[in-house]
Amino acid sequence: MKGLWIRNANVYLPDRVLTGGSVYAVGGRIARICGPEDGPPAKPGDADEVWDAEGLSLVPGFVDVHVHGGGGADVMDAADDDEAIGRIARFHALHGTTSFLATTMTAPRNELERAVDGVVRAMERGVAAGGAEVLGLHLEGPFLNPRRCGAQNPALIRPFDRDEMEDLLARGRGAVRLVTLAPECGDALRRIGALRDRGVTVSIGHSEADSETVRRAIEAGASHVTHLFNAMNPLHHREPGIVGAALLRDELTVELICDGFHVHPDVVKLVFAVKHRDKIALVTDAIAAAGMPDGDGYRLGGLPVAVKEGKAVLRDSGNLAGSCLTMDRALKQAVAFTGLTLAEVLPALTINPSRQIGADDRKGSIEVGKDADLVALGPDLTVVRTYVKGVRVDG
Repeated sequence: MKGLWIRNANVYLPDRVLTGGSVYAVGGRIARICGPEDGPPAKPGDADEVWDAEGLSLVPGFVDVHVHGGGGADVMDAADDDEAIGRIARFHALHGTTSFLATTMTAPRNELERAVDGVVRAMERGVAAGGAEVLGLHLEGPFLNPRRCGAQNPALIRPFDRDEMEDLLARGRGAVRLVTLAPECGDALRRIGALRDRGVTVSIGHSEADSETVRRAIEAGASHVTHLFNAMNPLHHREPGIVGAALLRDELTVELICDGFHVHPDVVKLVFAVKHRDKIALVTDAIAAAGMPDGDGYRLGGLPVAVKEGKAVLRDSGNLAGSCLTMDRALKQAVAFTGLTLAEVLPALTINPSRQIGADDRKGSIEVGKDADLVALGPDLTVVRTYVKGVRVDG
């Protein structure tokens, strides 16, 4: 089987940057990595595609564990539209995302079930071919705190229901990889361990848990925080809450939305200065409006959304309503906000999120044996070319 040969790139490996390096992929996986002194990894005739990257930066594909939509499509549309997930996957792939978790919203039980069914169908039929790979589902709700609903519909938020959760897991057929819940509400805290034991990463979010409840959630198996600072109680000097625990506890990986609206640039810099770098995951929290024109005709979780100059808010309350962010822009802004190098920020978009959902055996880094999910970046960190499992994504 012939493959892909990318040569003359600055290849970002886990421990160093290989200048003038080459990557050879066969069957969608990385077969060989070598430097200019090692000789070519293959003969030109042995590859379907040979590309001279001309000194561009070749980095691992971005892994986004929090995506509601993009390119005009919403994950919840998958209930009725078999093409919705494919449109989302193709849109984000053009911005360097090579794999993601399709993220649902709080909705009536039957609608949520149908959306999960739709995502699973999309994964099984491969309708996302030509775009980013759908690694599974992130259930953001419905077991949240209505007082920290953010852009979720508070009327539809409900206490943790074991039967409903079990039904969603069964429908997901192993695809549910991440669940956001408020541990202080209902029976959620007691159920964290059971979710962890099923291979689900449990995230604290849309919550106003105090620091003691967060401690208990961590002990039960919670290991993630959904969009740190947003839809949660703020840091207080007498009650550090979720934010304080998230910054101090190494057990927790934190999501950051680096769009300049959700978190102030200086706070992003603070997180990178205080938190262990391998415990930060950049996400988009992108909605259907990502990549679309400004306007007030969008919806999120059934609620009307207006977008102006790239900022999405609920039309009625003015609450931020997800984002119009893409991972390439998140990377650029994180580098600008923190003053760190590409190599220092890159794990937050690649290996860190991969590890959080148990996909780091094949995603998140350029290593022999892993999927050939590769992104070529220009000097200004603009995406020049994306490959998903060795196949080029065409714009």
